[in-house]
Amino acid sequence: MSRPAAPTPDSFTSRLRSPAVAARVGVWLGLSFGICFVTGLVSHYAQLPSHPIPFPTSPSSGYRLTQGLHVISGVAAIPLLLVKLWSVLPKLFEAVPLRDPRRLLLTVLERGSIALLVAASIFQLATGVLNAAQWYPWLTFSFRTTHYALAWVAIGALLVHIAVKLPITRDVLLADIDATTHDRASATAPGALSRRALVRTSFAAAGVAVLATAGSTVPWLRQVSLFATRTGEGPGGVPINKSARAAGVVESASAPDWRLEVVVGGVATSWSYDDLRAIPQHTVDLPIACVEGWSAQGTWSGVRVSDLLRAAGATAGADVDVTSLQQAGAFRRTVLPANFAGDDRTLLALDLAGEPLSLDHGFPCRLIAPNRPGVLQTKWVSRLEVSA
Repeated sequence: MSRPAAPTPDSFTSRLRSPAVAARVGVWLGLSFGICFVTGLVSHYAQLPSHPIPFPTSPSSGYRLTQGLHVISGVAAIPLLLVKLWSVLPKLFEAVPLRDPRRLLLTVLERGSIALLVAASIFQLATGVLNAAQWYPWLTFSFRTTHYALAWVAIGALLVHIAVKLPITRDVLLADIDATTHDRASATAPGALSRRALVRTSFAAAGVAVLATAGSTVPWLRQVSLFATRTGEGPGGVPINKSARAAGVVESASAPDWRLEVVVGGVATSWSYDDLRAIPQHTVDLPIACVEGWSAQGTWSGVRVSDLLRAAGATAGADVDVTSLQQAGAFRRTVLPANFAGDDRTLLALDLAGEPLSLDHGFPCRLIAPNRPGVLQTKWVSRLEVSA
């Protein structure tokens, strides 16, 4: 029995597969990737323990905007990438010019960069969706570290691909989509899907994907965002990522002898919950904005961190180490940069929406600061330390 012949570009007869479709979808896919890359860099920088250039505290919703755009642009890229890959599938089966060393080298380099681009893109989008859903089936690598590293691989391969394909892209974008110089076939038969209609359908699919998920960030879209995560449920209208039980702090956070310890230059001062209540309270409206893309606005009340540090003898301009009661986790200890510690909107919050914090929201007190990733808004705070 003879083997079936390997496919060739001529095996794919649909005229919808063409440079005309690939170029137009590719432009918007590249734009989505660009937004995703830049906003991802912002998120990565915001989570660093120290910042060579201080991360700004204003606007207070800045991180909410950039991280929302990060996830939304990534979701929009999924249908665009699928159509892009489908439209260029015949290129995968083009013969390799084995007898021409120069052309062979160029072909290998081009296909190698495309392989990197496709593999990195699929990995980034797939793991990004899983992260937004807070499902981590991988056990052997850090999502944040790997996602950041492969973002550079993807954007580098994308820039190489754009440079190589720029002449073809320019020509097909300037030509009529249904009758380009690469395909002089007659117009599409009546009733058949045209290239223009396919491109529009691709854009519509990207728009539907955005609408189905953007409610995580945009409150007025929550009624139509069927797949939005963390859309406002939770005490005070603010969702909960990690419960007190999951963090293992139910007993320690509820203990009547709980104390907040503030250490300045090695000298420790402690406050009970009632002591914190006796200090002048302040109220701020600030969002919680998490790396998974969801965000929610909250009305928080509590003690200004700057007032507490001043009462403990600290001078302005120093970073603050913040420690949680939870005993494990990458963000059990965080660094509150000096500009955040000195901002009047940065609180050790005791209340949310006019009610004492729930245990799952960080009772007895939690950190809340403007323009800061949710993973750094430490819950169940037990210690603040200024080294100088």
